[in-house]
Amino acid sequence: MRALVVDDEGPARRRLARMLEAIAGVRVAAELEDAAALEDALLRHSADVIFLDIRMPGVDGMSFAQAHPGLPPIVFVTAHDRYAVSAFGVEAVDYLLKPVRPERLAAAVDRVRRLQARPRSSGDAAPAPTQPAAPSPPPHASVTSAPPRVVSGTRQLLELFDAREITRFWASDKYTLFRAGGEEHLTEEPLTALEERLERFGFLRVHRAELVRTDAVRALRLVDGHYELSLSDGQHARVSRRALPAIKVALGLV
Repeated sequence: MRALVVDDEGPARRRLARMLEAIAGVRVAAELEDAAALEDALLRHSADVIFLDIRMPGVDGMSFAQAHPGLPPIVFVTAHDRYAVSAFGVEAVDYLLKPVRPERLAAAVDRVRRLQARPRSSGDAAPAPTQPAAPSPPPHASVTSAPPRVVSGTRQLLELFDAREITRFWASDKYTLFRAGGEEHLTEEPLTALEERLERFGFLRVHRAELVRTDAVRALRLVDGHYELSLSDGQHARVSRRALPAIKVALGLV
């Protein structure tokens, strides 16, 4: 696995590079101090993953990722936890808080390896071309697009979930809730943002407070004058009458 390390702080950059080189099968192709250098490095190196700081002088890491779709998988490395939702808005593979612990770095590398090994489904975006198609924006080689991640956690622990393994999101107060691994989790990403980001993966807004993955629907039921969906993991989602026609179309019921 060929990695690019981008951080304007020299000691942090060198430490991360040493930690990566200590992981079997990982080679640091280049250490870079800003996003401007990253753009050139992507043309010179065939990178499998980018370890990218967020807060940097000039163009920051988040802005660079947002402006360059089709990058190799990104792992954000930062001292700030407040960018986590934005990070997964650009489908980052992982989000590491400084100082990076060896076990968390190893877990991030493992996530990238699993992503590389996973066959690309029709719902995933196509890989970026390996040869330049036009001078601007610059093309970048990519193993595949990152899966749609959802982040949940606190300053001490951020957990990542593949949205394609979640059947339902629902709104509660200021938060969005979901179930994964038999437990309930929350994310600060609004339901509206999730709806827009996950639509191409088969998610449909069925109620102002409910978003479901349509291939997980097992039944549409009328209960006490209200419709609800039964999902494959035993959950139930409320259905608004306004959304009902679109739901029937999505489920092939009309």
